[in-house]
Amino acid sequence: MMRFPFAALLLALPVLIVPMQAQTPKPAPAVNDTSDLPVIRLDVTRVPLLFTVSDKKGHFVTNLKRDEFDVIENKKSQAILSFQGESELPLRLAVLIDTSNSIRERFKFQQEAATNFIDTAVRRGQDLAMLVSFDTSAEMVADLTDDTEKLNRAIRTLRPGGGTALYDAIYFTAEKLSREQPPEEFRRAIVVLSDGEDNQSRWTRDQALEMAQKADVVIYTISTNSTGLEAPGDKVLKYFADQTGGQTFTPFKVSDLDQSFENIANELRHQYIIVYRPEPFKADGQYHSVDVKVKNRKDLVVRARHGYYAPVALP
Repeated sequence: MMRFPFAALLLALPVLIVPMQAQTPKPAPAVNDTSDLPVIRLDVTRVPLLFTVSDKKGHFVTNLKRDEFDVIENKKSQAILSFQGESELPLRLAVLIDTSNSIRERFKFQQEAATNFIDTAVRRGQDLAMLVSFDTSAEMVADLTDDTEKLNRAIRTLRPGGGTALYDAIYFTAEKLSREQPPEEFRRAIVVLSDGEDNQSRWTRDQALEMAQKADVVIYTISTNSTGLEAPGDKVLKYFADQTGGQTFTPFKVSDLDQSFENIANELRHQYIIVYRPEPFKADGQYHSVDVKVKNRKDLVVRARHGYYAPVALP
């Protein structure tokens, strides 16, 4: 198993990955020299938006056409370059499992629910998934693969213990998924199973979110909080999901975990993807808000990420 270093490999990937502008994280341990690693530079000015549409009762709406959508940036409607409904694009999926002491009592059932999800969500020969565990630090237990049995074996080897480095796990997983290029040819998703209580991370919550947004990752979260009351960690999980166009689940009982995973797998089969080029385009490295709407349909709800990071102009 490979442990993530606590220093990021900063990739110059316009639109989706650019050098970090956020605050400097807490001091991290020394890592191996990465000077020999390639720096990827792509002149990307296209923004892909992965999203779902549902009615007021939560039922997916999958029969909408390209001209029924409106993409708005800076109060201006944008021209859609490409559109796919019920996207069959290959999935790049990461399952993040909290292995800290706080979830020890529910851990065995979580393992079983996660293996069921892997079997349902990953299509052999098309999709790739990876497994990351996190307690005091983040650890990649299984790298991207379509071998569901290998992933399930890795899940069964996990053992709980230690603190919780949730933000580090999201940061480094998003950075890993960002290397799958070009962005509009893959769907990227992270599923987090945790109580959301971070007490070990070097990176902050907002730095982890920024990396996820730059990597065009949709985050789904499942809370392991079993108190029946909303805890601070639940708000953290909801924040990550809302900002990236995902969804958060708070099962009341451990036995409801299977249903939460099933709901996520179902959503991954009912997504739209739109690609557009911002007009005017600004290579300023800043965050730009975007809104996706269904024209003349106030009865429908669109769930998409709220914006993107523009690239920095290359020298």
